[in-house]
Amino acid sequence: MFAQFLSIVFRSIKLDKNLYRESKSFNEAGIYFAALIIVLDGVAGAIAANTFFKTSIGLSAITSILTWFIWAMFIFVIGVKLFPDKDSKIPFKKILIAVGFAHAPGLLRFFAITPTMVMPIIFFTQLWIFASLIICTREVLQLKSNFKSFGIIFLSFLILAILSASFVMSRMETLPISNVT
Repeated sequence: MFAQFLSIVFRSIKLDKNLYRESKSFNEAGIYFAALIIVLDGVAGAIAANTFFKTSIGLSAITSILTWFIWAMFIFVIGVKLFPDKDSKIPFKKILIAVGFAHAPGLLRFFAITPTMVMPIIFFTQLWIFASLIICTREVLQLKSNFKSFGIIFLSFLILAILSASFVMSRMETLPISNVT
């Protein structure tokens, strides 16, 4: 079981498109492996970010799970419902698992141990995750074009970024900031 998990992680890090084609990757354990990757990705990100500001590891893990579901939902709606490439029935669970697997490059954030390496590693792993998401989207949705896969991921990212910024901005009014005049 652990060997299968490590295989999924390493294949995702290597950007192996066959990982998303094989049905054995999406078996019963697939959802648990994907969830574990997401939680570990959130923990790795929190540990890396702690060099700049204190981040709750538990909150980061919960946030990463929520973000995982939202990413998968946007990819499902945009790629399957709005702009399908084929008349295929791709279940949401398969997309959810694939998006979880695609976040395996984020585990490399555990290696961001010095403050000078944190930002480059976070930036590099985030680009790596985007590349992995483009590959997983193309393979799972059986798209013919990398450009369309990129478009689905980019549009999903924009929506997620706007929602996140809106949430943060709405919380700014509730911060206890003193108005010194």
